Amino acid sequence: MGPLRISAISYLNTAPLMWDFEHNEAGRDFDISYTLPSACARALQAGTADIGIIPAAAYAQVPGLMVLPGVAIASRQPVRSILLVSRVPVNQIQTVALDTSSMTSVALTKILFEKWLGGGRTFTSMEPNVEKMLARHDAALVIGDPALQIDRSRYLTLDLAEEWIRYTGKPFVFAFWAVRQGALREAVALQDLAAIFQQSRDHGLEPASLNQIAREWAPRLGLKESEVHSYLTENIYYYLDPPCLEGLQLFYRYAAEIGALPAAPDISFLAANAAVV
Repeated sequence: MGPLRISAISYLNTAPLMWDFEHNEAGRDFDISYTLPSACARALQAGTADIGIIPAAAYAQVPGLMVLPGVAIASRQPVRSILLVSRVPVNQIQTVALDTSSMTSVALTKILFEKWLGGGRTFTSMEPNVEKMLARHDAALVIGDPALQIDRSRYLTLDLAEEWIRYTGKPFVFAFWAVRQGALREAVALQDLAAIFQQSRDHGLEPASLNQIAREWAPRLGLKESEVHSYLTENIYYYLDPPCLEGLQLFYRYAAEIGALPAAPDISFLAANAAVV
């Protein structure tokens, strides 16, 4: 069996998590590919990836996963990169185009409407092109880097993490690292898998690392370096801590209640200090 295959997300918010894999020796032990959040989940389900930064929703849909503890892509305040973009006030929205790149944000959108913003909306999946989405629908869900590039002065926008926190008082968890249990039995020996990913996160959040990420990503996204830096340090929260776990469990409960997701299994963590053998 060769090295474990990592499926990572090709968005800015993953850059700190991938620091050691891209800049230090950790990458030598893994086969790494980049894709969209929804495709990460499909790769794990198909067995074409062993570890993925999966959308939180995928844990309720893909069996046989274990969560690497302590690391997440979450938010404790407005996230800026998960937006409902609308041509009309929220109470007038009838049709919503949903970004096909997403799983978790789609479920979150449905929860927000069903629980607090008013039900009865019509949802349609579309490729993430806001102009085309809004040409046919009242509002559009846009996630990730495309959401960061939205000119919010042109539209009415709702930051979905901000709305979730407003109504629940809890952080929202968008994604976390998960590993296929079958891959653990087949993989070559590695030291403490959880620690490898936690340390990569820690190194990616060091000031020098964040400055380098901001320099590299700002021109790609057409943003200022200060905007990239503030997004990574203020809007994204990278720790799967007890408050985030509470928010995650509430998300699973609400999603199951409204039929947006199947009931999620109990969260099964890969034990810290557990070596892959």
